Amino acid sequence: MDASTFIGPDGRPVTAVTAEEMRAVDRVAVEEIGLDLRRMMEHAGRGLAEAVLDVRSSRSDDPVAVLAGNGGNGGGGLACARHLANRDLPVRVVLDRARAEVDGVTAEQLRILEAMDVPIEAVDGDSDFEADAALEGVVVDALIGYGLTGQPRGVAADLIEAVGSASEATVSLDVPSGTNATTGERPGVAVEPDLTATLALPKTGIAAVDGDLRLVDLSVPSTVYDRLGIGYAYPFGEAFSVPLSRT
Repeated sequence: MDASTFIGPDGRPVTAVTAEEMRAVDRVAVEEIGLDLRRMMEHAGRGLAEAVLDVRSSRSDDPVAVLAGNGGNGGGGLACARHLANRDLPVRVVLDRARAEVDGVTAEQLRILEAMDVPIEAVDGDSDFEADAALEGVVVDALIGYGLTGQPRGVAADLIEAVGSASEATVSLDVPSGTNATTGERPGVAVEPDLTATLALPKTGIAAVDGDLRLVDLSVPSTVYDRLGIGYAYPFGEAFSVPLSRT
């Protein structure tokens, strides 16, 4: 926990948490308070979509490619893709695995996009993936998130490497893929975003990440932080996401 690195729009410090502390926040929110993953995923997707629209505002003709893994980070990316498609933006999804390997609540988000006929490409070792064509315009990085251990491998690593050479602007969800959420270390390839839309509270490791920062409200009640002894002052005011600055 660190209350000295990030400043909210009102000038007050915003506490940053480690990956372990964020896991505890998620656990208490879900198991003790009842704020389930579906609700948080929807908030993440909406906040991420707002960040993408901000980045895209100066490049209104650009398509958007959402890179999604499994789990909560990927699900937030897929929810973002739905919000963008609802606004008639040219959006496509690139999965880092076969569709059948996407499970849980993330699979529910994927099925919605399939029903909407949003273009979806699943990349595996045998696919003929053309990164320059698929990743043009704005790229949304929703591959890994704060759960990274070690360095990215396999298709995820290939996609991360492709982002740097193919995209015109990149928005990462929560933590740029390849960056350790706690330490900021990048043991292998890592996305270098223009903007990171981090969730609930900033992660200590993103202090080392270049680019703009935005904090997205997941509607986590303050009682969750109280139970964990995490200093918390509601930073959002009347907004659903706010800019963050570094000290």
